Amino acid sequence: MSFYVTTPIFYVNAAPHLGHAYSAIAADILARHQRQRGEDVFFLTGTDEFGEPVALAAEKLGTTPQELADQNSQRFRDLMPRIDASNDFFIRTTDPEHGKAVQEVLQRVHDNGYVYKGKYEGWYCPRCADFKTENEIEDGNRCPIHHIELTREEEENWFFALSKFQEQLERLYADQPDFVMPRHRYNEARSFISGGLQDVSLSRSQLTWGVTVPWDSEHVFYVWFDALLNYYTALSYAKPGEDLRERFWPATFHIIGKDILKFHCVFWPAMLMAAGLPLPEHVFVHGYLLLDGEKMSKSLGNVLDPNVVIDRFGSDALRFYCFRDVSFGQDGSVSTLQFEQRYESELANEFGNLASRTTNMLARYRDGVVPDVALDPALVEAFAGLGEEVAALLDRAEVSGALDAIWQRVRRLNAYVAETAPWQLAKDEAKAPELDRALASVIEGLRVVTLLLVPYMPDVTAKLQAALGGPDLAYEHAAYGAQRLTKVDKVEPLFPRKTE
Repeated sequence: MSFYVTTPIFYVNAAPHLGHAYSAIAADILARHQRQRGEDVFFLTGTDEFGEPVALAAEKLGTTPQELADQNSQRFRDLMPRIDASNDFFIRTTDPEHGKAVQEVLQRVHDNGYVYKGKYEGWYCPRCADFKTENEIEDGNRCPIHHIELTREEEENWFFALSKFQEQLERLYADQPDFVMPRHRYNEARSFISGGLQDVSLSRSQLTWGVTVPWDSEHVFYVWFDALLNYYTALSYAKPGEDLRERFWPATFHIIGKDILKFHCVFWPAMLMAAGLPLPEHVFVHGYLLLDGEKMSKSLGNVLDPNVVIDRFGSDALRFYCFRDVSFGQDGSVSTLQFEQRYESELANEFGNLASRTTNMLARYRDGVVPDVALDPALVEAFAGLGEEVAALLDRAEVSGALDAIWQRVRRLNAYVAETAPWQLAKDEAKAPELDRALASVIEGLRVVTLLLVPYMPDVTAKLQAALGGPDLAYEHAAYGAQRLTKVDKVEPLFPRKTE
């Protein structure tokens, strides 16, 4: 089977921050997990480079939109290996191949009768590049996201007949209750549709920084319509000489933030319907990472730089924290203090300590050779069904829930070591069989949690996997007792204590 996962494409009017890393890491976890299961995976990320916000930011900096896009797109591209993202392609919407494919799809929408010319007047946020409806406006006639005063704009544009898809979208949501996830985001999108859909501007006549409308060269496409199509157009040229759309479209998961829910959960499916294209299976909408009570935002200036965290603690620690401290799908507060506490208490003390003391005890008491004995029924029971549970959660993009299920077993293994006290058993030769069982049982548990944590912490688990003798990381071996280890090396601290 194929599995296609995308991040939102990131806007290039400023440099990346932790919120961008958050979306990309989530998609990467899903992609890595599905690869372990033997699926045919494609993972897409990239940058959104057209539209008024980029043009305005470039003007303010005294540069051209293309120069600003080139500079900041590279920053996002450089971020991906820093966070260990295993993306298969990085799209730029200024790619000529993307622009051509956008024109082809939207020409089809036009030819199918869903486009007309008209005059638009409404309240507009230049930072969102979005016209706001009356119920989306904050007190003081301000944008609810950027808190800036909205401008009243009037243009003669080409319109997309969104209202014609009212019934089809209502039917989609009734027939596919998991089209938008989690459930409270589904309800939000369905409520927006139920409120009555209005036609939306498809083009802009007062901008030149965009994809030219093929049937009217005086207009460029409204940035959202160009941007949304990236998920489809990328497959047409990501692999030179091969069109991947038949192999991977429709997408399995679009991972997005809640601020762009309307575009992805309402505009996007309607546009695909208008073009006669299959719809994605799921749109997973995550919440905001909050700093000082506000959404982390380049515009607001309240950002945490993921590069600073990675430089000190490593990418695996950042990847873990993102989905341990904030439940994926919800809003949640982040801070450097919370991060450091998680690093010390869970990564260093729980997982790191489990790995180092288990492998060290095996080296000390059995020369690193894993005893070939029956495993303790207590751990057999504790691990029963874990692989299936984690897979089921990740099939619903419940990244935090799956991590919690794994971490419960990390804690159970630590408790088991305390209960059996191998250092005490080693003092009595008569208890050698008990020591063998304890060591074999805990090392098998360590193998299983290591395999399951590969999508979350690829760097650390690679080091640990090597020390465990290189067991097969295919998901079929996720069951406790499925692949017994023979020889294990000692592991140095995986998460060293950090001092100022």
